[in-house]
Amino acid sequence: MDDVYAKFIERMNPTRVVIDNESCELATIIEVVSTIRQGILLEVVQVLADLDLIITKAYVSSDGGWFMNVFNVTDCDGNKVRDDGILDYIQKASDYSSSIFHYFLFVWLVYLSSFVPRSPPFASEISISIVWLSDEAFYLASTWFMLHVETDACCLESMRGLTGGMPSEEHTSIELTGIDRPGLLSEVFAVLTDLRCNVVNGEIWTHNSRAAAVIDVTEQSTGQAIEDPKRLSTIKQLLCNVLQGNISFMTPRITISSSGVTHRQRRLHQLMFADRDFERLEDVEHSSRIHVCVLDCNDRDYTVVSIRSKDRPKLLFDTLCTLTDMQYVVFHGTVITERMEAHQEYYIRHIDGLPVSSEAERQRVIDCLEAAIQRRASEELELELCSDDRLGLLSDITRIFRENGLRIRQAELATRGGKLKDTFFVTDVSGQPIDPKNVDLIRQQIGQNILRVKGNLSLSPKFPQEMARSFLFTNLFKSRSF
Repeated sequence: MDDVYAKFIERMNPTRVVIDNESCELATIIEVVSTIRQGILLEVVQVLADLDLIITKAYVSSDGGWFMNVFNVTDCDGNKVRDDGILDYIQKASDYSSSIFHYFLFVWLVYLSSFVPRSPPFASEISISIVWLSDEAFYLASTWFMLHVETDACCLESMRGLTGGMPSEEHTSIELTGIDRPGLLSEVFAVLTDLRCNVVNGEIWTHNSRAAAVIDVTEQSTGQAIEDPKRLSTIKQLLCNVLQGNISFMTPRITISSSGVTHRQRRLHQLMFADRDFERLEDVEHSSRIHVCVLDCNDRDYTVVSIRSKDRPKLLFDTLCTLTDMQYVVFHGTVITERMEAHQEYYIRHIDGLPVSSEAERQRVIDCLEAAIQRRASEELELELCSDDRLGLLSDITRIFRENGLRIRQAELATRGGKLKDTFFVTDVSGQPIDPKNVDLIRQQIGQNILRVKGNLSLSPKFPQEMARSFLFTNLFKSRSF
């Protein structure tokens, strides 16, 4: 009953979103206020990340049962957000919740009407009247809900199709995790081509000798999701053989599904975390450009997490994904970016209400947050492939990469209207920058107009080895180290 009451209170206070394009000269200010619930901060940041908005500043507070958040955002070019479609989408994300509230409010009235006492002579008439009015309201609410809310929902889903999630009734989603090695992606695409599976969307990450992928495929003959159980079993077995390779001490994980909506980047974080890519390998050099401090704040029973790293798109999303996967709740936080450097600070507790309580747990938080930032801190050469889509094209492209000594570190795959637009982040097989002559040779084989070089991401500046233990919330709390 407490859970039902909490949900009802949430519906009584729907999320409020205020978009301000006047107060700040350099950015659009988005203010979000709602009742607090687990995961809401990540949901809001995920919407902004999916729209490719750059968060330059953020302030988070969620004490007292309320969630209050302010974001300063720009578009990819560093300008204010002026696109009406994007602003409308952000606003509708709030209106959709409000619309559902009104629908459930009518349902709640129907439920309450069943408890009206009927013992007095007039009570039955009152009860019948209330029930009739409630049924009438229920009918009107249902009709309005179907016409109004589902229209908004369709709009939201169409926008999500352009961002991180797609309804998988239209395709079959394949999730892969295993040990990374040169040429792995080429072998995966070769198997899918032999099985007449067309790759329509996907994303691949590699980090710390692990690889994870979420790939959406369709049946070549029908263009629809693959439904034959025997065929799905064959696909899974052959892909498992590819991922296993000559490695016998680790078993790859493969999941094939055809229902629900998958947010690929959110799912990749979960897959990498489950595969424990945060565990440090002895032969892998530790990055000196990411500094994470986990400190104790005894006065308020918080743990303070301070992060300094090179700034990049979706950095806040990646950090919050990992904190959520580790079952930590952010009560206060601030994010400030300046001169290509990002400062993040969070006051957190575990979902059970306790702060970090041991040195081992503190080190695990540090390792996991560093891994979250490194997973797509792409400083490799970026190649963009634009072409008409056809079966086996990705197999051919990745085979050429492999034959010319390129190793794919990260990839984003997208198909729209028969056109393929893919992005690859690549190094040589040893992880070093690629010889420009080799790139020119590859472009000649594939086509100068088909494969474009988008540029090598500049190296981030070196930070001091010791991170200053100063907090952006210094005047609010006092803290001491472990």
